Amino acid sequence: MRKLLIANRGEIARRVIRTAHAMGIQTVAVFSEPDANALHVREATTAFALGGAASADSYLRVDRLLDAAVVTGADAVHPGYGFLSENADFAQAVIDAGLIWVGPPPAAIRALGSKSAAKALAAAHGVPCLPGYFGDDQRDATFVAEAQRIGFPLMVKAVAGGGGRGMRLVHEAAQLLPALQGARSEALAGFANGDLLIERALLRPRHVEVQVFADTQGHCVHLGERDCSVQRRHQKIIEEAPSPAVSPALRDELGRCAVALAQAAGYVGAGTVEFLLEDGHFHLMEMNTRLQVEHPVTEALTGLDLVEWQLRVARGEPLPLVQDQIRFSGHAIEVRLCAEDEHHTPHTGRVHRFAEPPLPAGLRFDHALETGSDITPHYDAMLGKLIAHAPTRRDAIDRLAHALDHTLLLGLPSNRAFLAACLRNPVFHEGGALIPFLAEEGEAIRATLLPPPDAVLAGVLAAAFSGLAPAGALPCPFARPLRWRQGEDQVLDLAVQETGQGALRVVVHGERTLAAHVAPGRVVVDGSAWPVAAAPLAGGCWQVQAGAHTLELQDLSHAPRERAGGANAARELRAPFNGKLVAVHAAAGARVARGEPLLVIESMKLEHTLAAPRDVTVEALSVAAGQQVAPGQLLITFTA
Repeated sequence: MRKLLIANRGEIARRVIRTAHAMGIQTVAVFSEPDANALHVREATTAFALGGAASADSYLRVDRLLDAAVVTGADAVHPGYGFLSENADFAQAVIDAGLIWVGPPPAAIRALGSKSAAKALAAAHGVPCLPGYFGDDQRDATFVAEAQRIGFPLMVKAVAGGGGRGMRLVHEAAQLLPALQGARSEALAGFANGDLLIERALLRPRHVEVQVFADTQGHCVHLGERDCSVQRRHQKIIEEAPSPAVSPALRDELGRCAVALAQAAGYVGAGTVEFLLEDGHFHLMEMNTRLQVEHPVTEALTGLDLVEWQLRVARGEPLPLVQDQIRFSGHAIEVRLCAEDEHHTPHTGRVHRFAEPPLPAGLRFDHALETGSDITPHYDAMLGKLIAHAPTRRDAIDRLAHALDHTLLLGLPSNRAFLAACLRNPVFHEGGALIPFLAEEGEAIRATLLPPPDAVLAGVLAAAFSGLAPAGALPCPFARPLRWRQGEDQVLDLAVQETGQGALRVVVHGERTLAAHVAPGRVVVDGSAWPVAAAPLAGGCWQVQAGAHTLELQDLSHAPRERAGGANAARELRAPFNGKLVAVHAAAGARVARGEPLLVIESMKLEHTLAAPRDVTVEALSVAAGQQVAPGQLLITFTA
């Protein structure tokens, strides 16, 4: 293996490049049009333009990827995760082209890539599975009949793919047909395969997965478990190892079952066997035939480089260690930093300011971010991963939360502060987070994100006085009236007088008078200092980080008073993010009830349903199915 092509982008491409270069292997980056100046392109030995913007026109183009290998002289292909990483046809095409495939054999991908086939194989080898229907008959009537046999609640799942797409929880029979329709549509869009399965749903389990590794000599080991129970939309956002709920004896049994399934499929390379764990009993979910997003958690716990293991196994070498030689040390936790707000709504935009936190030993940040990066709707919302490793779980939590507090990311909403609040939540802190954690604790977590008044004031002053006169200039003797909004409904009326050299006299709402001081990167409010960073956005909006708090501010000082209250907002439904309108359920003149689905927008590989905000009549539709929509675009107008 002399030159490795990474058929991926972003942080995982950078991750593979780093290890390949350390092993003396040259690398080839591939890139779409939006990624032409991305970090992974600049860091690779050479790069190849795939063209296109959407995944289907770039990173999913098997022909272009094989062309890239030929043109650049690559002799091996690493698929990363996502995109074509679990596509058996791509793996076979790479092998047929005479290249080294860094992954499991195509036959193993086929055997395990289908959840239905994997469950059948698992059951034959004594791996526990939940009761369900995994058959070829995909008619709705068959699913309805099988659901009655299995019983509710149940889970609808796409047979192919992963990442939470094509999954729906169904509590009662009336929900089944809409769930089948939605899951099938999402699966077709994401995996070009609309086949589904249904199985009994566990309502309060943990998501526990086991990392396995196998070589071509028939050896297979497990590298312990990861607990991935903190999820939104069936997608993980926090992963940790070891699991707070797994004893050494249970770890051995989980590992035994995971290894048995891998060996039964003739597996080679890195893979992850995922289980649901409830009341000490576990059941197979699926096996992911690739390197996982959360592999750094296992690397931190074991001290191993899993990408290096992948490359060595692909070269035909035996596993570096046998099971008895694998050691675990301390506790590791990873959080996924995503371009989404605290309600998990994805956002696109430009990164105006970015800075990593200090990264001493025990902290790692895998990302592909820099100031000026464009976050487009074409790819996943994940921006990067912060990983902390410490002797104890509590130390790891504290270290990771502190790092999130000191990560600077401005220009578009992110879940940075939400993740830190999750880590500090008492339920998570005590190791009690189950899969329903965010459904049960989400509102309480969001409540902790409300910034204190002085943080908001510091942010407003940082934005409003970002262009202060230089030292020595005469201060303005008159109070300056300011009106700013934080978030959706918090409005500050201020009278601010400059008293010289960044010093201010501030009157808040005509009642509270205090002294403040503004300097680059720092605002003092009533004697308390706030580290600040501010980024101007469009329309008089600013995003400011004041301490650990991210503020969404808008200058209303010169706007009509009506704008502060948003008089038209109650009559309109506007697009919350970029995406493609894939379904329209509303019709002009129709009376709809609060919560009734109106539109479905596909963005960042997921479908998002927009519902009626209250009981209303649809006055007019401004869009049609198949149309691309932009943030703030008018979709529907209502009458009372």
